[in-house]
Amino acid sequence: MRHLIGEIISESVKTVHAADAGDDPHLWLEDITSAAALDWVRARNAVCERELEGKPGFATLRERLATILNDKARIPWVSEHAGHVYNFWRDAIHVRGLWRRTTLADYRAAAPAWDTVLDLDLLAREERENWVWAGASFLPPAGARCLAFLSRGGGDAHVVREFDLDTRQFVADGFVLPESKCSARWLDCGRLAVATDFGPGSMTASGYPRIVKEWRRGTPLAAASTLFEAREDDLSVSAYKVFTPGFEHEFVERQIGFYSSELFLRSGAELIRVDKPDDANAYTVRGQLVIELRSDWQVGGRTWPQGALVATDFARFMQGERDFDLLFTPGATSSLDGVAMTASALLLTELDKVRNRVVELRHVQGQWQRREVTAPEFGALGVSALDAATSDAYFLTVSDFLTPTSLYLCQVGSDRRQALKAMPVFFSAKPYIVRQFEAESKDGTRVPYFVVMDRKTRMDGSNPTVLYGYGGFEIAMKPFYSGVTGEAWLARGGVYVLANIRGGGEFGPRWHQAALKDQRQRAFDDFIAVAQDLIGRKLSSPRHLGIMGGSNGGLLVGAAMTQRPDLFNAVVCQVPLLDMRRYHKLLAGASWMGEYGDPEVAAEWEYIARYSPYHNVFRDKRYPRMLLTTSSRDDRVHPGHARKMVALMEAQGHAVLYWENLEGGHAGAANNDQQAQMWALTYTFLLEQLR
Repeated sequence: MRHLIGEIISESVKTVHAADAGDDPHLWLEDITSAAALDWVRARNAVCERELEGKPGFATLRERLATILNDKARIPWVSEHAGHVYNFWRDAIHVRGLWRRTTLADYRAAAPAWDTVLDLDLLAREERENWVWAGASFLPPAGARCLAFLSRGGGDAHVVREFDLDTRQFVADGFVLPESKCSARWLDCGRLAVATDFGPGSMTASGYPRIVKEWRRGTPLAAASTLFEAREDDLSVSAYKVFTPGFEHEFVERQIGFYSSELFLRSGAELIRVDKPDDANAYTVRGQLVIELRSDWQVGGRTWPQGALVATDFARFMQGERDFDLLFTPGATSSLDGVAMTASALLLTELDKVRNRVVELRHVQGQWQRREVTAPEFGALGVSALDAATSDAYFLTVSDFLTPTSLYLCQVGSDRRQALKAMPVFFSAKPYIVRQFEAESKDGTRVPYFVVMDRKTRMDGSNPTVLYGYGGFEIAMKPFYSGVTGEAWLARGGVYVLANIRGGGEFGPRWHQAALKDQRQRAFDDFIAVAQDLIGRKLSSPRHLGIMGGSNGGLLVGAAMTQRPDLFNAVVCQVPLLDMRRYHKLLAGASWMGEYGDPEVAAEWEYIARYSPYHNVFRDKRYPRMLLTTSSRDDRVHPGHARKMVALMEAQGHAVLYWENLEGGHAGAANNDQQAQMWALTYTFLLEQLR
């Protein structure tokens, strides 16, 4: 097998390093489905699987992880529609999954009587398609129709097909959209707002629709009337309807960039711009307009702070009034983590020192009333409305590293909660403890991180430790319960560390924006500082310390490895961005220029080039061993990033393993068995490198 890899390299690689895409000898690996590229992939998969599957205990671990992922006692997550709660379920028998439903009353039972709505395994066999479930959109408020989204192999692109919930059949003459990265929203039973690939020139440079149309039932898609055309260099466009009784509105949203958008109220044939800051999120909640601010906003003779949540009467706002109520103000350690709506309240999920709390806000007689909900103080909380239009009931999820996730049914105005479901106990939590520490980054910023370890862990630098991070797109890394992590890592003597570095959303927009574009190095500095702090505390040492991250986190660990290879002995890099010279030309990459910058602009490429992992690995340096994993069906982050990095490192003589799932999308796996294989390979690699 090594000989086969050598032959492929000798035929395809003439030089060992590329400073510019025009000189890139590995460009051929960007052709995702070419025979040569797939032969290259299969050869490396075979090497990876031969080595790691041959390790003692691998088969047992993979089987155990598959058992965890397929466990029938795990929580069946649901969404409500017209008196039923719907769940999508995969297990060892239903590999592709069942879409099923029951009543809320029956859902409360230990063993609900589920009614199958759609069997994906059966559908895939009948249609000879590699269908992966991508969700459904119900017709509000109680329609018997929905739009089913089906993906081939797990990618972001999907087929849309109208489905009848009563007959359990696809509607023969219903709405159908061919495969595309698209948006389809109900306007009423006979109309959809559709943004899809309408042909040449209809997609943005990011690969998303730039034209949204109104499509009427019984007419061909080609006859749909255009509502709005975005620019080619915008990210995307979409339209939707708010169905709240008495407060129905139709909107068009132009997504200019990842963090900038315009919102338009549709009034007949006219689109009226909602005068919000471009970088703010805005939406209506009954008669109120609610705005989430990413930057300070000077309006109406007052400055509203970055990270705040403000609200005002929507009708008066559209008439020119600019008088707001302040619903949330961030603090030095606090931020807004999420907003959910019930029939009479807004539910805010706030973060303070990376710990959640829930607050109810009710608009009564022109005033907002605030009430803090009594909930667990440690861990992560999640809130979702049962039926936002007609009910004040909501689901509350509670999770931390050592306590199985629990699901409760709650009611606005009360602290009482009814336990509905809980994740099984997949590993004994008794031996372990969770600690929260801070590291000092290069510029003096204090960076928090969590450590999960055995209570008897000795601070002698000998502990196999994996440090996980993300640090991008305003996404907060919060405590979570994982049977996979518990069984595959903690139970085998490992220490797990979760870093809350800049670029994420742990402390709101300021924490995210501190690492944007030319400040990206701060995220890497924070991650490196956490690694150094772990070593300084003698919790681990470079010999026993590994790092792991996926997607933007794959870029993070790639940069950390190239900048400080002396700190680590293992790197797991999943579905990563690595070639930052060409990232904007690959799949959805152009949509992330608001995060990283534009490599076509000389001044911006100057700072991107300093950290782009693909441009900062060299033959004469020693790097920790690396495992890169990705998916051929990832149509968000191009698998060429990982492929080319491996080819380059191999040509330079570095130790690297590679595993590419031939389906699976950006998650890297399309079903539970594939996940079990991926995680068994990952944790076997880490244990072998770090113990």
